[in-house]
Amino acid sequence: MLVNDLQEALRANINQRINAGLLTGSQLARQTGFQQAHISNFLRHRRGLSVEAFDSILTALGLTIHDLAGLQATSRTASLAGFEDVPAISLEIAHYPSFPLRSIGDQFKFKRTFLRRLRPALEGERSQWTRFVIVRANADAVTAMSPRIVSGATLLVDRHYNLLEPYRRRDPNIYIVRRKDGRVLVRYAELQGTQLSLRPHSQEAPMDFVAIESGHSYSDYIIGRVCYIGAEA
Repeated sequence: MLVNDLQEALRANINQRINAGLLTGSQLARQTGFQQAHISNFLRHRRGLSVEAFDSILTALGLTIHDLAGLQATSRTASLAGFEDVPAISLEIAHYPSFPLRSIGDQFKFKRTFLRRLRPALEGERSQWTRFVIVRANADAVTAMSPRIVSGATLLVDRHYNLLEPYRRRDPNIYIVRRKDGRVLVRYAELQGTQLSLRPHSQEAPMDFVAIESGHSYSDYIIGRVCYIGAEA
């Protein structure tokens, strides 16, 4: 791989993060100490990078030369096959708008046509949020939602769906909800007065509740809708 190839791979990686809502040009400029125009000119192929600038950007993104070469190959293969990468993150940070590279455990590939068919139902401003994320069901989710969710299951979450509108008739939505105490729960959800009732699937698990604070909507507490459940192989 030549120097020009590495710079092109870096451009593609940065643009992929920007398009996914994980990064902005201004954020990268602040992290590296460069002018935003310098970053913009590089991304628009108007200029290249010095060795020092290249190293600074790699450090800011948490990448190495070997990572970059590998990510380029993976991205190219996924793109040609019509797939998109969805970041896997921990349930505890599922309410973050975007995620630093070090917090992304893996990338799961989903068909682009499948993701684009999924209907959003969004209240509030989430244009900077990464729409789809993967989380692994924790012990609480398995206990509460068994047998719909089993141990080791991975959940594809649409974070542009935070309204209590049924996606399918006679099939209640499963939501990821964050309580005020920071706990993140996987449950069915219903609005009852000034609180969200979080209902488990298992009859042996207890109900839970989220009190809606003054000036807030119930949708502020909903991280997203579970739109796909994958069983551990």
